Amino acid sequence: MSQVDVKLITEPTAKEFLTDYKEQKRNNNVPELKSQGHFILPDYKLTRQRKAFKIMKHTYLTKHYKSYVAFDSDNVHTLWMKNFASLTEAVFWLETGLDIGDTDTRSTYKEWKVKHEDAIEDLKNQLRELKKKRTQQIPLDSAN
Repeated sequence: MSQVDVKLITEPTAKEFLTDYKEQKRNNNVPELKSQGHFILPDYKLTRQRKAFKIMKHTYLTKHYKSYVAFDSDNVHTLWMKNFASLTEAVFWLETGLDIGDTDTRSTYKEWKVKHEDAIEDLKNQLRELKKKRTQQIPLDSAN
């Protein structure tokens, strides 16, 4: 089983990343981000419409069911962001730096997907648990 180095994040964490990136970019010639690594924000997408929180001049993160925004800050100096329609595609881009249609002599998307099937399934289970926690509400009877 191959492991992937990707963490699922929530909206407040994504806001912290973006705030840190903005501040570092504005105040330092050589920015150094606090959070380093690969992260995925589920149920959001990058857009140019003002419906959610602003990232850069005209880019925003908006709620969008079954969409994934991948954040790559692995080099500590830059925060790359990209939209994906599936969790597997987002993890593939974060791990390899390639899009699905790109050709690489080492492996293809299909080969990579088979090799990392267990790790992807584990991330999907984490996502399901995250969504369950969000949807659980206190029953009205016990609230009083």
